[in-house]
Amino acid sequence: MGHLLQYILNGLARGSIYSLIALGLVVIYRGTGHLNFAQGEMALFATFGAWWINDHGFPLWISILLAALGAFVGGGLIEYSLIRPAAKKSPFAVVVITIGLFQAFNSLSGLLFKGAATGLPFGTLFPDAPSDFFRLPGGVIWRYENIGVLVTVVIITVLLFVLFQKTKIGLAMRMVANNADSAKLAGVPTNKVLMLSWALSAAIGTIGGCLVAGINANVSLGTMFGVFLLASAAATLGGLDSPIGAVVGGLSLGVVESLVTNYPNDWWGSTYIGADTAIAVAFVIILVVLLVKPSGLFGSTRVERV
Repeated sequence: MGHLLQYILNGLARGSIYSLIALGLVVIYRGTGHLNFAQGEMALFATFGAWWINDHGFPLWISILLAALGAFVGGGLIEYSLIRPAAKKSPFAVVVITIGLFQAFNSLSGLLFKGAATGLPFGTLFPDAPSDFFRLPGGVIWRYENIGVLVTVVIITVLLFVLFQKTKIGLAMRMVANNADSAKLAGVPTNKVLMLSWALSAAIGTIGGCLVAGINANVSLGTMFGVFLLASAAATLGGLDSPIGAVVGGLSLGVVESLVTNYPNDWWGSTYIGADTAIAVAFVIILVVLLVKPSGLFGSTRVERV
């Protein structure tokens, strides 16, 4: 029983990372109706930026804030200069642009940051010494670092919920995603809303990337690929237009991954199932859910008048 609880807690910590990256995807989708396939690599590039700033003598938390600010500006510029012109042509053009950005940011990271291929050391914002943990009954430990990551995700989720549900900006983002032409006729500054969606998503992704690097104690060119894959699955599972769904989906996938990877199977003695199998199991679960509810667990079902 102690092992089971330990694996669940570890899965929640890992799943919170998936949730944070998934939140970035949801912000863009909810504001623009587009999927950003470059979300992970944009976060990776900004994380390298945070490493560079920290390496030049700035405290880590300031480095992350500056990197997130830079990503905020960069995300807005990407929407203005690349996504907006492409969206006027076709949705498929946006897909092609984001796939191109995926490759561009990964290559640029390797070009600008020496040692990126093998990994660069990255610190953490939270206590991570061997003795920094809570001890729970049954010998279960919960590390302060994992708690800090989970709390960070909860705070960002609450802020996004308030933004979407309680502010005019959030209402405008939902209107634009549902029907940009109608929103424009209603006086919504659609271009600003689209730019803000990309800017917010890039900043959120930066925080997620830095948290991943902190847990891994390093950042490399491959840091975000697997994370983005599962974050995309989490957003799809929870509903692409639901911040709460992104969080629930991410945490659920994290727990499933941890249990399937680590929990010993009584029928097979002490053997363990590999991480690749865990990912496959997670995607099978998603497939089953989407067959029952295509919009995701918390996604809204759109009804169009014909």
